[in-house]
Amino acid sequence: MERNRTHPSSLLVPLALGAGLFFAARAAVRRGRWMDMTGRVVLITGGSRGLGLLLAREFGLLGARVAICARDLDELDRAVTDLTSYGVEVLAQRCDLLCEEQVKRAVECVTSYFGRIDVLVNNAGTISVGPMETMTNQDYLESMGLHFWAPLHASMAVLPQMKARGEGRIVNISSIGGKVPAPHLLPYTAGKFALVGLSEGMRQELAKDNIFVTTVCPGLIRTGSPRNAWFKGQHRKEYAWFALSDSLPLTSMSAARGARRVVLAAQRGEAEVILSVQAKLATKLHGLFPETTAEAGALVNRMLPRDGGIGTERRKGRESRSVVAPSALTALTERAAKENNELGAR
Repeated sequence: MERNRTHPSSLLVPLALGAGLFFAARAAVRRGRWMDMTGRVVLITGGSRGLGLLLAREFGLLGARVAICARDLDELDRAVTDLTSYGVEVLAQRCDLLCEEQVKRAVECVTSYFGRIDVLVNNAGTISVGPMETMTNQDYLESMGLHFWAPLHASMAVLPQMKARGEGRIVNISSIGGKVPAPHLLPYTAGKFALVGLSEGMRQELAKDNIFVTTVCPGLIRTGSPRNAWFKGQHRKEYAWFALSDSLPLTSMSAARGARRVVLAAQRGEAEVILSVQAKLATKLHGLFPETTAEAGALVNRMLPRDGGIGTERRKGRESRSVVAPSALTALTERAAKENNELGAR
């Protein structure tokens, strides 16, 4: 007896219909979540320079009212001048994000001034570069403070008003370093891994309140930030490789493009954004072949500077100049530093 056989082509129609329904449903969900930024209030931690300043510009250009907070008053003043030149309505708050009480007060001040906070962007961060032997407990405490505790405290401070209104957005700027470990960045990696876990868990628990949490994991983006990062051990060599990696188009992406993508994700209420093709590939490779990426990281580590130099002391990137950085090879990062308030007083 001849058996009935289903020709593969007969499956194409139901598969196409299923795919069409899936994408239509996803588009409908996204439309329902869409947040128009006109008149919205956005609070950005670490908003005085780098990616935070770029995000403030992008939100402001969409019609949002923006509040930025940071520790350095001079940086905040320059950021306000910058944002005002773009026509952005901005409020600056001096705040040490390592202090829970100051975080709460900053949220209260912004809420009092603008009447509400619709979007919280936890962007502030720190990075120490050097071998594990040069890192101290303070490096880990500072990283966990800024990358885990500060976002948690800020989120807990804004959540009551968001829940009362029945909507809100929280954007947590983590890093590819919160997905894939990298040598010579151990405190940073630990803090960013913690932030990814916190952010993804918050997403699951707050969706019922129409509050959507977005986890952002940038790869290397050209904000000009290496000048203000901390370097230990052979700090000039550490700064050279870090600044070089941050500058080359093949290893890094435009910060302005990255900022626009983050703002779009906030409007859509997306769960996760991984910035740059390189970061996406690294994340997928690590998920599929963790042993391979661990071995690759170990090989890279062998090529990086050994400990020595200034040991556990630390210097800013701008104090770690060499023939490599700054140079023509790091020109893109130097230009970004000028554009994004990373140079300091001038």
